[in-house]
Order: sequence, then C-alpha cells, then structure tokens
Amino acid sequence: MPNIHLTTQSVFDLSLPELSALLEQWGYPAFRARQLWHALYVELVSSFDEITAFPKALRQTLNSQLQFGSLQLVTSQKSRDGNTQKILFALPDGKQIETVLMGYDERRTVCFSTQAGCAMGCVFCATGQMGFDRNLTVGEIIEQILWFARQQKLAQKPLTNLVAMGMGEPFHNYRNVMAALDLTNDPQGFNFGARRVTVSTVGLVPGLKKFTADARRENLAVSLHAASEDLRSELVPMNARFSLAEILSACREYVNTSHRRITFEWALIQHKNDSIEQANLLAQHIQDILCHVNIIPLNPTQDYAGAAATAQSAEQFKEVLARYNIPCTVRVRRGIDIAAGCGQLRKAQAQLAKS
Repeated sequence: MPNIHLTTQSVFDLSLPELSALLEQWGYPAFRARQLWHALYVELVSSFDEITAFPKALRQTLNSQLQFGSLQLVTSQKSRDGNTQKILFALPDGKQIETVLMGYDERRTVCFSTQAGCAMGCVFCATGQMGFDRNLTVGEIIEQILWFARQQKLAQKPLTNLVAMGMGEPFHNYRNVMAALDLTNDPQGFNFGARRVTVSTVGLVPGLKKFTADARRENLAVSLHAASEDLRSELVPMNARFSLAEILSACREYVNTSHRRITFEWALIQHKNDSIEQANLLAQHIQDILCHVNIIPLNPTQDYAGAAATAQSAEQFKEVLARYNIPCTVRVRRGIDIAAGCGQLRKAQAQLAKS
C-alpha cells in the first residue's frame, strides 16, 4: 500500500511538478502525474472517476486525498438572445464569484474573476461597490475556465478567448493570476495561446511595471474611464494613489518595451465622461501610444445613478479619436437582461437572501 500523506488541496492548485512530487510521495511512478495532467487539462474530465486509465486504487486515493476542485454552482442565467451565460459560484468559505461566457459571432470568450470582491472601489461597478473579500487561489481561477471549457467541448464549440475582466483587480492578485495563466498556456496541458488572453487592470502601476518586466505575452487592457485627474479620481478612487499621468507613463513603458499594442477601456457614462472635451483630452494623452480604445456604454448598477451614454454620443466620441488616428471600437453591451456586469448577480443573490 502506498505511503500516503493527507492533503486537502484542490488538484487545480497544483502544478505538474507539484503533482509529480505528491504522487511520488504516495508511491506512484512519475508517468501517473503526466497522465493525470493530461486528463485534467486535455481530456477535461469532470471527476477523478472518469480517469479510466488509472487503476481503481489510484482513483480512490485521489478522491480521498485531493479535492476535485472547490467551486460550487449557485445559479446560472442565460440572456434571452442566448449569447451570454453567467454563473455564480460559491467558494469553500462561502464567498461568491461570477464567471461569464460571451458569444461574439465565431468567438466564445470566458470572462473570469480573480478576486472575491474588489478593493478598487470604482463607483459605477457593482463589484467595486461591495468591497474586497479575498484573493482567489490559482485553482479557483483555473476552475472557472475549465467549467466552461467542458461545457463548450460537449457543444463542439471550444473557447476562443479568455479575459481577466470579471470580479476583482488582476494586478492586486498578480502572482496567482499569472500562475493560473501559465497553466492555461502549458503546451502539455490546456495549451491556450497567451495571445488569446487579455488581462485587464484599472492601472496599478507596480503591476503594470512587473507585467512589462516579466515580458508577459498576454494582451493588456487598461481601464481609464476619464482623461482628467479630477474626474478619474471621482470615478476611480484608486487614482488618488496612482495618478493618470503615472499610469500613462507605465503604459508607454510597456508599449516601448514589448512593441505590442495596448487597449484602453472606457465605460461611457451619460453626461459624465462622454463629452467632446473628454474625448479630445484622451486623444491628446494617448496619441503617442500604440493603442486601441474600447468604448463600452455603461452597464447600469443599482447603486450608481449614472446611465449608459447614447449611441450618438458614443459615435461622436469615436469620431474625435479618429481625427487623431486613434483606432476605436464601440462595444456591444452583452447580457443586460441578466445583469451581466461584474458583481451584479452576486449582489442580486445577496439581496434576495436578505428579503
């Protein structure tokens, strides 16, 4: 009988070398860890019992010594058009996170969370309104992606893109987020190309600098939302710590070092940041940066009085940027009927529980 040391870890928190070491402690040969890795990330099994290449004793050992994930499905919603699906997951400590699948023509994008809650406090964001609970582990991040990967494998419509744009600030949980993305990119496992992954940040300058220094290959998106320091501080309180000027300087450093284009995100709010003046100021700030601007009309939340900008103001904003030769896209909002904005489903469930 193998000499087994008890562990309560999720299997998805472990790297391949860590799995190899663990199975070796249990008395199993190294090739079993590679088989397990293949089953988890290539075959996309949903339980240890599905790994039929393993002897029954090993499956029993895995079931007794490791958790096959830690997320519990609380509720699932689909938009009326069928293009957006939102899942609310419960974590082992009772905290809740959201993950969204969005369909765009031939693309199927998973928007995953990196934290339970968020400390950035962006006033128009449901997650920012609820405050910060904790960072997610590597496994809790990976599991969100694999949940939808299994679903899409059955539908024979595999995932095409990943975005760290769900609940939380990815650079506030930098180490675990990057470790999770390294797992998704592993050619022996999930083998998801880094160029199909986007990491979105509100502009934590140390994280921007580390992302640059680490020569990360994922796409980078920075949420600006305002082109003047006073307005950005009103919308994004973190701006008091890292100014717009500092953030844009770090963005220039990233582009100049990586020679890659950066995306600037802009939640367009009626009568707040949708003016011609803001568009001109933004263009002046970023005209020397290799970039693309994503304009996203605000997804309204219950605790913020602002409304989505009109289609006309979005087009006018875009026209201003075009005069500076700055490429810009006005994004189609997804899942409005199921409150697909970050944190909205979790907040709705919490309110329901209190009623």
